Amino acid sequence: MKIDDSKNKQDLQQLIDTQQFVEHISVDCTIFGFDNGILKVLLLKYHDLDVWSLPGGFIFNDEDLSDAASRVLFERTHLSDTFLEQFHTFGQINRTANNAHQILLKHKNIEVPPDHWIFQRFITVGYCSLIDFNLAGTFPNSLNETCAWFEVNKLPKLAFDHERIIEVGLNHIRKNIDTQIVANNLLPEKFTMKDLQTVYETVLDEKYRRNNFQRKILALNILERLEKFFDGSANKAPYLYRFRRKN
Repeated sequence: MKIDDSKNKQDLQQLIDTQQFVEHISVDCTIFGFDNGILKVLLLKYHDLDVWSLPGGFIFNDEDLSDAASRVLFERTHLSDTFLEQFHTFGQINRTANNAHQILLKHKNIEVPPDHWIFQRFITVGYCSLIDFNLAGTFPNSLNETCAWFEVNKLPKLAFDHERIIEVGLNHIRKNIDTQIVANNLLPEKFTMKDLQTVYETVLDEKYRRNNFQRKILALNILERLEKFFDGSANKAPYLYRFRRKN
């Protein structure tokens, strides 16, 4: 699916002309997906540019930061009702030195004063989430023509400091894997210990012995054991579990 170029240019012109954004602050969403034992990140490709980026955007003057993150994610990817967690603020002086916006506007023959706010220093607030790979129904818009998943260790050329944002976001996910990030987004309500172990091994990029993993998880006291799962095979039926409900 391609965007009409004249409409694309018009949308970009309106974006840079608006006075409704908070200058010098943006949000970037790092969305990780779990796909058949492989951890991936959702990226967008700029029109006419051989560079990819995280779903990100600007904040309206009358908008809360968390609301801006949810809105931007929906506008860029069509993902809605996604649990987003703020994980870091990125404020290096040269983080936007490779200004993809400037290249993009030049390609579209849109003239912008060199002192325009879109070319100046930006501090961005990172949000992250870990979701079911199959939930993302993405679509192109005026800024990006392609949405695609990439393995976290096989990233394409990225705009700005987005490679570092992904790295920091992944570390945050790994440090907080025992929280609601996994419980709310990756597994069905009932799952086996093997299902949970697969998620942990994929996210943490390490292998566990089955008994050691089960001992570790049960010690956290975050699971409730349910009935056994009978699938008709000759193998011993495993127990089903679910995460304990919060009071």
